[in-house]
Amino acid sequence: MNQLFVGIDVHPGSNTVFIMLPDGSKHSSFTVPNNLGGAQRVSKQVIAALEKLQFSNVKFGMEATSVYGQNLVYFLREDGALAKFNREIFVFNPKRINKFTQSHPEVPKNDDVDAFMIADFLRFGRLPASVHTDDYRYQALRSLTRARASAVENLTREKQRFMNHLFIKCSGLAQTKTFSNSFGATALATYEEFETPDDIADMDLNELVAFLSKHGKNRFPNPEKIAEAVQTAARGSYRLPKTIVDSVNQVLSISISSMRALQSQIKALEKEIEKQITNIPNTLTSVRGIGPVFSAGIIAEVGDINRFDSHPKLAKFAGLAWSQHNSGSFIAQNTRLIKTGNRFLKAYLCETAFSLVRCDIEFKRFYDLKYKEVNKFQHKRALALTARKLVRLVFRLLKDNRLYVP
Repeated sequence: MNQLFVGIDVHPGSNTVFIMLPDGSKHSSFTVPNNLGGAQRVSKQVIAALEKLQFSNVKFGMEATSVYGQNLVYFLREDGALAKFNREIFVFNPKRINKFTQSHPEVPKNDDVDAFMIADFLRFGRLPASVHTDDYRYQALRSLTRARASAVENLTREKQRFMNHLFIKCSGLAQTKTFSNSFGATALATYEEFETPDDIADMDLNELVAFLSKHGKNRFPNPEKIAEAVQTAARGSYRLPKTIVDSVNQVLSISISSMRALQSQIKALEKEIEKQITNIPNTLTSVRGIGPVFSAGIIAEVGDINRFDSHPKLAKFAGLAWSQHNSGSFIAQNTRLIKTGNRFLKAYLCETAFSLVRCDIEFKRFYDLKYKEVNKFQHKRALALTARKLVRLVFRLLKDNRLYVP
């Protein structure tokens, strides 16, 4: 077989390289810095081996080690010296390499062995569909959508932290739905303005009504009723020791600043995502309930839809497939979702599915049907099955590049 296999064990400071011949024997191994000079040395060594052996094909493999191998992937794809050879680049889930390594219990654990195992895994074949030949437009969009997903996760955590401290400061406001939006402008102004529940409870009602109307921009239909509810919640709240008050108020103030900063980041990212998605064919927004941000998140993770032959393969890539446990005539009835898959794609599909439940009659009917089938984990199960149904729609729309017709 006219092919070399190059396994690369990536680290923040260095890369260990193992070049393997078609019969599984070693050609060479070496360690280089994880920088431009090191990448150039890898290219020269591989080219020298290909020319000496008169080979024309080479496969590079490495594990997905955070961001530390990303620049090397770009270099290997763009290196003009390698352009005259047939090159393929694979980035594996570390779990796959770990399972493969476990089939060789006699080998030690070190960087040289890890690089060897990656090269041997390339040689054995049965490689994943996620070959790194993506259009750079998808990778650019993926950076933005993943940054947004991270910001949303941080905002969710910050809101939970805020509510915990709000309960300490004014338990009544945290317990009741006094404001329609606990994180709206009026609510946050109330939390910031008044240091203790007594400041609210003892305030003249007309002054409190004026305060709420001002920060609510006179949009409340009945500000007097809201003011009374706020005072009632404040009067029923616990009182803090004086030594605790300042520290809790400081934490809440910082938390509010953090939430505002994260919301600003999310808006900026969403604006850039909407700009980037215009460069990629997108028929998903023809579905009512799928906006530019959700469609961008899905498309960024899927990449070129032609990588997938069928919607089950796309579902498995997203982690929306169920494990099997069969033996002889026994077929397990209770199975779980597989623990592998692209967590970002899975999250965007589940969020989109929940949006469709509210906007699309067919998806709502399907969700309700699955919700009523069981007595426990109803929402979680129904949402996963609805997301799996969405995968079929996404696959067909992207594959055929056609608009959705309900």
